[in-house]
Amino acid sequence: MNVLLDNLSLYGEGLLGTVELTVYASLLALGLGFVMAAFRVAPVGSLRAFGTAWVTVLRNTPLTLLFFAVVLGLPRFGLVLPFTLFAVLALGCYTSAFICEAVRSGINTVPVGQGEAARSLGMTFPQTLGDVILPQAFRSVIPPIGSTLIALAKNSAIAGAFSVIELLGVYKPLNELGYSIIWSFLWIAVGYLIVTLTISAVFNFLERRFGAAR
Repeated sequence: MNVLLDNLSLYGEGLLGTVELTVYASLLALGLGFVMAAFRVAPVGSLRAFGTAWVTVLRNTPLTLLFFAVVLGLPRFGLVLPFTLFAVLALGCYTSAFICEAVRSGINTVPVGQGEAARSLGMTFPQTLGDVILPQAFRSVIPPIGSTLIALAKNSAIAGAFSVIELLGVYKPLNELGYSIIWSFLWIAVGYLIVTLTISAVFNFLERRFGAAR
């Protein structure tokens, strides 16, 4: 317990860093994920190809390698940003591929006749997707999206290796101060548990409120 009480501000700073990374990367992942899912079911071949390439590349690229590509690669093209923003980009883009596939699976559960009926009424593809398909698909994709964002919160630990303040990185100064590594990691684990249980509670509420009937 002493390691926590003696270094409460350090743990708090790390927890806040993890929460910020999770929130910002989640917003980016959700936005990109829904856009890429729309691309993957679009009637335009070039959009479908782009969406497929996005998912294929990111889902099959190790997240650590993507961090290296973003943090070390983008500055070579003149894009110099704070490390935290680089981490948000890497986490958000990587997770968007999984969000995309979850949303696309939900879209595929909507009966084809729904889209055909919308088109017969003269609705455009964006109108059909936004007003008819996605509202129905959303009910079935709440659980997988929640699981994906929980994974994102845990994946944020990689950012600590790239000079980003987050929870796992707290162990380094604690280790240098001579605290027990076991107790240090125990309280770090508790911090991650707080974050993931909060996400789980939010999506459990959304599932009860909007989820498909069982």
